[in-house]
Amino acid sequence: MKKTFELNHPKIKIARMFEAAKHEVKKYLKRERNKKLPEDAGYWDFDCKFGAEQSDVEVIHVTEINKKIDEAERQGLTSFYLEILAKPGAKKRESE
Repeated sequence: MKKTFELNHPKIKIARMFEAAKHEVKKYLKRERNKKLPEDAGYWDFDCKFGAEQSDVEVIHVTEINKKIDEAERQGLTSFYLEILAKPGAKKRESE
């Protein structure tokens, strides 16, 4: 998912738009985690980037997404860019 969330709407309040963005992210993560894993993978990992614009993003952990969206709401942003790319994570060795 590479998306710029536009949060200004003439009829919907901005707080509701932020909640809708969080819900969309949650649905995307669930959908990606339910996909079949490759044979040599143990779990789905995610590369995430967040920023006010696509040109100025920072790398974040998947658990920080909601915190960053809340921070964007406190700053009064009307849009933000979020990039989430799924990748297979390595299995732990059973001998350890």
